[in-house]
Amino acid sequence: MKVLRWIGKSLPFLYMGFIWYLSDRPADAVVNFPVYDGFIKESLHLVEFAILYGLFVLFFLVDGKLSKKTNLVAAIIASLYGLVDEVHQYFVPNRSATVIDLVKDVLGVTIAYWIVHRGYFVKKNKVGEWIDSVGELFQKKKSA
Repeated sequence: MKVLRWIGKSLPFLYMGFIWYLSDRPADAVVNFPVYDGFIKESLHLVEFAILYGLFVLFFLVDGKLSKKTNLVAAIIASLYGLVDEVHQYFVPNRSATVIDLVKDVLGVTIAYWIVHRGYFVKKNKVGEWIDSVGELFQKKKSA
């Protein structure tokens, strides 16, 4: 159980390192799609930072501390890391930092935040039930 909890707490930071690794290389150094390469990679900004937000939700969920406040904190941290990523890319040869990319990063986080907020806090739906079931994986079992 401790290993699972440690993994849940570590994932957002490991993923941040992965984002940094990808940002530190030319855009076509890791993967190059034969069709619509630019479109796919630009669209990934939305997904990439939505995933980071989701991993920070998991970070708080591991300890049973997912609340409206910590949900907002998760969104802010993921969005700020989008800013850090763009600043980092400014200094990387063959990369660029743009406001549009930052907007896409924040938009991805905002959409994911809205889905979690509505499905978990406003009116529990399938998303909220799924979040509860993931949270239960990390809760300590009480012995009789």
